[in-house]
Amino acid sequence: MAYLDNIRTFIRVYELGNMSSAARDMRISAAVASARISQLEEHLGVRLFQRTTRMLNPTEQGNIFYPGARKILDAVDEAEAEVNEVTLVPRGILHVSAPLGVGRRLIAPEAAAFRAEYPLIKIRLRLSDRKIDLAMEGLDVAFFLGIPEDSSLRIRKIADCQRVLCAAPAYIAARGTPDSIDALRTKHDCLNLRFPGATEFQWSLQTRDGVKRIDVSGPFECDDGDILTDWALQGQGIIMKPLFEVSDHLKSGRLVQVLPAHPPVPIQMACLYSHRRKQDPKARLFIDFMVARMTKSMGEIVL
Repeated sequence: MAYLDNIRTFIRVYELGNMSSAARDMRISAAVASARISQLEEHLGVRLFQRTTRMLNPTEQGNIFYPGARKILDAVDEAEAEVNEVTLVPRGILHVSAPLGVGRRLIAPEAAAFRAEYPLIKIRLRLSDRKIDLAMEGLDVAFFLGIPEDSSLRIRKIADCQRVLCAAPAYIAARGTPDSIDALRTKHDCLNLRFPGATEFQWSLQTRDGVKRIDVSGPFECDDGDILTDWALQGQGIIMKPLFEVSDHLKSGRLVQVLPAHPPVPIQMACLYSHRRKQDPKARLFIDFMVARMTKSMGEIVL
């Protein structure tokens, strides 16, 4: 097991490019991570990383060793998955990511119910609205909204989520209601979700002539979708959000829908998982459980 631990540590250091980040990810100290790398280097008789006070880069031998090490761990994980499936006692740690709104409103509320059914599975949930790299971040399952960029992963579609444009009554009272797409673009403040690496900075709205993509602008941008909702509630502008994220605010009247004749194009909700020959049973159980609960929850939300 010590040798496997050393290989796991090498892979996380290689993928994250930083000893401290890898140690935090694995919940060990940086000293333990460094010691494991040193043990592995001593066993192989080569240096796997060039270390300086500021940088850590893989050597040629490290680059050669990584693909084989990755295959070793994948094979071990698949073997463990087969054993778990035969014994019907799935166990272990499951690393899951999701956008903030999806995680807070649809996944986190159901986590306790999942643990009640499968008490030997531990959940590590990370929430972020930025793009996630499944392999580089050591994730087993990644829920997302939109279109995935990595075609090497398996995808399970959950639903097409209805989206709405909405604003606070205070904003409408001060600025008026946009009566056209052009008015939305030229006369109103729109609150945008933006983060490093984001590729979509336009809103896609439905018209009689098809989808129209427009550039919008406003005083605030953020990489946290819930903060955009908070700003909208304060009367700072118009937001485009999945309906499940703002339905309670719409029902209470704290937000009102705008431009209902030109609703945003629905956005796909799905989850990604690794393309292994044998899927980890705890990942499959978690996906099946959450997809059923999420589908039911979203089916109950209407304008």
